[in-house]
Amino acid sequence: MIDPGLERWRLILGRPAAGALGEPDGEAAERDAALDWLYGRDDQLDRRDIRRREGGIGPSRLSTVDWLDGIVRLFPKETVERLQRDAVERYEINDIVTDPAVLERVEPNPALLRAVLRTKHLMDPEVLRLARRIVEAVVRDLTARLATEVRHSFAGARARRASRFKQARDFDAGRTIRANLRHYQPEEKRIHVETPYFLSRSRRHLAPWQVILLVDQSGSMLPSVIHSAVTAACLWGLPGVRTHLVAFDTEVVDLTADVSDPVELLMKTQLGGGTDIARAVRFAAQLIEQPRRTIVAIVSDFFEGGSEADLVRAVRGLVEQDTIVLGLAALDEQADPAYDRKCAQRLADVGATMGAMTPGELAAFVAERVGR
Repeated sequence: MIDPGLERWRLILGRPAAGALGEPDGEAAERDAALDWLYGRDDQLDRRDIRRREGGIGPSRLSTVDWLDGIVRLFPKETVERLQRDAVERYEINDIVTDPAVLERVEPNPALLRAVLRTKHLMDPEVLRLARRIVEAVVRDLTARLATEVRHSFAGARARRASRFKQARDFDAGRTIRANLRHYQPEEKRIHVETPYFLSRSRRHLAPWQVILLVDQSGSMLPSVIHSAVTAACLWGLPGVRTHLVAFDTEVVDLTADVSDPVELLMKTQLGGGTDIARAVRFAAQLIEQPRRTIVAIVSDFFEGGSEADLVRAVRGLVEQDTIVLGLAALDEQADPAYDRKCAQRLADVGATMGAMTPGELAAFVAERVGR
């Protein structure tokens, strides 16, 4: 039996720590076996000459269904989601999302959604029906959360006049600082604010804008594909906004007809293949009705598989007609991009705004332009 204070370390270190910490028993032994079923298959263990388990209830006796049932009972929800994510993304245990018996047991989460979208081409119709439950549940949650941010952004444009209603979202930092500079305390290096100022938020007629989302379908962009679909659904039907969603690899597919149903839209995406961003930008140019009231957001890692010169030329053409071009290397909750910096710099040099955004930040950017 292991000292309770050392049990966590024994689970983290695995079998190699048994000599120093001992063998777990009871529920701790079950946790140890569940962790070993997953992490014991890591090929680094062989390279580092770490001996694997030889007996017990290890990989040869646990099925995926048994393992899933066990971890739900043995670990908190956050840990279960991490284990499932590692299973499908790190070790590619695809039967978690392709085995009907497993699909009936799993609790939907974003990692499983990504796994379904990566493997849906392997599924027969019955399995696809069960997998769709995961897509629907996660997308419903994402949509509910993002819709709140979008509604907040479009609640009304801030007019440049004072308001007697003091709300943090309408705080006028610039005016407040200027008006209170006389209260600056050098020894404290701070301004004592006696009078804060706020802006009023009023609704106004919104002239129509087009928002065209061009989404790279390459596998590395999957989180951005998911959030682009949900973002487009949340923008769909808002006053003053006409939303288009176009997916591309080496081909270009206009998915605008399905924007109001992000589940159906995601089930139609085809991940992988090459990348021809220039072709997608030229397609977007054909959709534009009023160049000065259009935002084209290119969601891509900017590893151009076609002609980079053609891409730069196409983006320059949009910028020269006063269309706003956003180059988003990531559009998801983390907004942590990995992209071709040289290509991104060339696009920035011709007038595109390059960066990464969360869906809420993109909605706020659109709302600011639409409300002008």
